[in-house]
Amino acid sequence: MKTRLFPSIFLLAALLFLPSLTLLGEDRHILEGEYEKVKSDSLFLVGGDWLPFPDYSDRQGWDALLGHSKNTLVRAGEKYLDYQWQIVPATAYLAYERTGERKIMEDPVSENRIALNSLMLAELAEGKGRFLDQLVNGVWQFCQMPSWVLSAHQPRQASKRSLPDVRYNLIDLVSCAVGAQIATIWHFFHESFDKIDPSISYFIQSELDKKIFQPYLDPEKYASNWWLGYVRQNNGLVNNWNPWCNSDVILTFLLAQTDQKLLDRAIAQSVESVDFFIDYVKTDGACEEGPAYWGHAAGKLYDYLQIMYDASYGRFSVFSDPQVKAMAEYVSRSYVGDGWVVNFADASARLTFETALLYNYGKAVSSEEMCSFALYNLRNAKENRFDSPKPLVWKDVYRSLQSLRCQRELERGVDSLNNLCRDAASYKKCCDALRSSVPMTVWYPQTQFCYMRNNSGWFFAAKGGHNNESHNHNDVGTFILYIDSVPVFADAGVGTYTKQTFSEDRYSIWSMQTDWHNLPMINGTSQIFGREFCAKSVSCSGNTFSLEIDGAYGECAYCNSFVRSYSLTDRKLTLSDSFSLSKRVASNLWHFLVQGQVYLPGSSYDSKIVPSGKLIVENQGIAVQLEFPSRLEVSCQTKELTDPRLTAVWGTSLRRIELSDGDTSGLKSKVTFKITRIK
Repeated sequence: MKTRLFPSIFLLAALLFLPSLTLLGEDRHILEGEYEKVKSDSLFLVGGDWLPFPDYSDRQGWDALLGHSKNTLVRAGEKYLDYQWQIVPATAYLAYERTGERKIMEDPVSENRIALNSLMLAELAEGKGRFLDQLVNGVWQFCQMPSWVLSAHQPRQASKRSLPDVRYNLIDLVSCAVGAQIATIWHFFHESFDKIDPSISYFIQSELDKKIFQPYLDPEKYASNWWLGYVRQNNGLVNNWNPWCNSDVILTFLLAQTDQKLLDRAIAQSVESVDFFIDYVKTDGACEEGPAYWGHAAGKLYDYLQIMYDASYGRFSVFSDPQVKAMAEYVSRSYVGDGWVVNFADASARLTFETALLYNYGKAVSSEEMCSFALYNLRNAKENRFDSPKPLVWKDVYRSLQSLRCQRELERGVDSLNNLCRDAASYKKCCDALRSSVPMTVWYPQTQFCYMRNNSGWFFAAKGGHNNESHNHNDVGTFILYIDSVPVFADAGVGTYTKQTFSEDRYSIWSMQTDWHNLPMINGTSQIFGREFCAKSVSCSGNTFSLEIDGAYGECAYCNSFVRSYSLTDRKLTLSDSFSLSKRVASNLWHFLVQGQVYLPGSSYDSKIVPSGKLIVENQGIAVQLEFPSRLEVSCQTKELTDPRLTAVWGTSLRRIELSDGDTSGLKSKVTFKITRIK
């Protein structure tokens, strides 16, 4: 078993200030440059014994690796000893094009993947053959499927239909993940399978060839496999699909491909393809898709780089590259507190992190901030201590194995912390120390994200950018505000994905629209989709963030300029909008989206009447006053929520505050909003 040595972590030591990067440059091709150095060194060999885990037959090795996690994995697998493998009927695929429904096809595949992974881990842990028959059943079931591609992604095949066409195989997020699962299982158990019947291995190799190996290397499939980056759509977008698919595909090739020439082609293609993703991501390291996608974007880039590092026995490595490190730390810096994160674009405002991914990525790039964030992720506020890490038993086979890799180190870190946690005060001190390296102001100059914290528990985030970002909302210039990890001004995020979500009707969904973000409607108009509709003159200096947002609205706004600026102090957030219109056709409407109760002028709050020019927002015991020009007309609308993805975060409703300046107001004006805490 090959292992990689990492620097030790010194808990609660003085942590270095790690500023955001301001490097410039595109088309850096850092992977291709690294590959040129090592490709002639007989690395990445078929049948290579590179996977840094014991062989299935090495029982001492697995016992030493797992420790007391062994019983956890065995118990998880036992739940699936009598599992009935789910069959996906043709009508489940057809439902996507008939009704837009995705989950009827996706859920059974997901359940089967979790069962398959649980059984694999249990058999590796126990090693008695008790789970082998069910593993064979699961692999056999998947191999019988005409395709591993989700119904929502099948329309990229030649037929443009959602039912798989067996004459045309493409690769999507799930097909590559299933391929990686089956290849990993074959790697560990093919000798045991051959004793049962060699037909099992023949079937596996045949299906991997049809569903992964051939379509990956076929140039005629580049358009369908758009994520590779060879055929660009949507203004050259390269998103999380690229590292996600490439990492799983290259793992499949490295574990199950027996033809060296085909493996060499796959390695070279993956290097070129993943470089497209790295070059698309700004050098500041921010994930424009938001923290909810970080695990599938930067996190999957880490998976790919770690696989390539291990498969080359440490020769292929770009972990020292500043952008790769900045991409890791983005997720730590986007964390607000108490499970809340910055959630621009199609991202949930609440997020559960994979501790092992945080830690492994942090160690790979020598980030004390990330390693500390991983330990912080194990906090238990109810008991004023840190929980012992648990192995990841999920559907991602590589992440599950990687969670075992750092288990012992995380356990030692938790033990060290708990030795310091004598009471609530010392526990809080440990938590604060683990987050002390996060800068108070974080500025991503290329992606145009700005985060600010103050000494009073406020967290502010705002964005510039353009309206054709990955998972875009028309939201140039919007902001969010949290106080003591409680949302005050919010971003709704996105509901459950349906066919509409990624169709031409995307912006008919309310949560994608400008007027459901903390933004103005200029002359009654909203922002427009498209890369050309963007922020200008964006700057972050000290505690101030400013930008021009008029370019995001188009000609129908009749707007010469609209400068928005935010300023955060320890006691107040000030938002100022200065605008110049060439023509008045409607009111300017300012919107603020909030969770909790809203008290408008004239209503009673805390036994007092709210005066003109002020309103109060109260949520979870936190109350702020929003002061605005008294000439503005103010109202509040309740948005009832029924989508389960939204209600899981926000409950049953959100509220939108609307302030109007009337369509007879002047062509030039400055409107200032002041937000102060009153409770």
